[in-house]
Amino acid sequence: MKIAIVCYPTFGGSGVVATELGIALSKRGHEVHFVTYKQPVRLALLNERIHFHEVNVPDYPLFHYQPYELALSSKLVRIIKKHKIDILHVHYAIPHAYAGYMAKEMLKEEGIHVPMVTTLHGTDITLVGSHPFYRPAVSFSINKSDVVTSVSESLKTDTLRLFDISRHIDVVPNFIDMEATNHEFTDCQRDLMAHENERIITHISNFRKVKRIQDVIEVFYRVQLELPAKLLMVGEGPEREDAEQRVKELGIEDKVRFLGNSNEIDKILCFSDLFLLPSEAESFGLAALEAMVNEVPVISSNAGGIPEVNIDGVTGYLSNVGNIADMAQNAIRILHDDKTLRTFKDNARREAAKFDIHNIVPLYEELYEKVLVNKV
Repeated sequence: MKIAIVCYPTFGGSGVVATELGIALSKRGHEVHFVTYKQPVRLALLNERIHFHEVNVPDYPLFHYQPYELALSSKLVRIIKKHKIDILHVHYAIPHAYAGYMAKEMLKEEGIHVPMVTTLHGTDITLVGSHPFYRPAVSFSINKSDVVTSVSESLKTDTLRLFDISRHIDVVPNFIDMEATNHEFTDCQRDLMAHENERIITHISNFRKVKRIQDVIEVFYRVQLELPAKLLMVGEGPEREDAEQRVKELGIEDKVRFLGNSNEIDKILCFSDLFLLPSEAESFGLAALEAMVNEVPVISSNAGGIPEVNIDGVTGYLSNVGNIADMAQNAIRILHDDKTLRTFKDNARREAAKFDIHNIVPLYEELYEKVLVNKV
């Protein structure tokens, strides 16, 4: 099949998943065309089966805000015609599904029918999309898609609750490449981050308010009072400055390291003992899954789709949003002795295997084949 994928090219979860999906599809013999405004961060290699098409938005003084949706839909029309695309797969309802629908309608005028698969990832539904200003466009885009998927049962429930949806939604969870994490870092160099007797706790996110970065700091503060530990904060975002200030107020600057954005997540996780994810909302919890595949148990909130990934008492523990004391107590429970920690590490890796890319990508292929058979 020839598949066009539209996504955001950034470090965010939806962009990472879309890029990894495209790469996996190419390895299974499909021709994949990424269409976005910048080459995705995880798309390191282009080859005969992977192509990137940049969407340029002309700078025209008439527009106060440049019309990306218009540029994207026009680009899609050209790409679909030139490369004879079979399937259009858009990630995020707005603006991508909206632009995809406009491209489909333009192509219909020329007798070209390309089915569109829309994957819902989270904030396109629960945050941006649920705003009254966007709700009609989101509902319309979802209902006009030929296939709609969500990354968790929780997100599917939210979508049906928040919007007037008249079509079926398939749940296809996010995934992880187990083979890519079957490595042993000879230069793990744990001693660069902590002393031998210290536990290493890690948080990775975009440092937005919904991630509850202050909770990460407060949980760690309580943990380090009970046992020697270091905290690694990976990522950038609007909450970082306040977090650094809180670390200073608590007098734990020597125990917390802010590492910024990193392309070495697996290496960081290889010497991590515990992952903190106290988010107020998560459609799936991809960061938790990436930790688990690296044998890192997870202390998290029970928000959104996280309980579908982090199994309470098995791969880590779940707490109510904002319950810092419970999260800290559960963290100490896992970290207090090597045997308990080893059990949770093994459980985390084993549970993550259920989301292996080789189990999930075929689900998308089945949907592609089904919609192609039913194509008008």
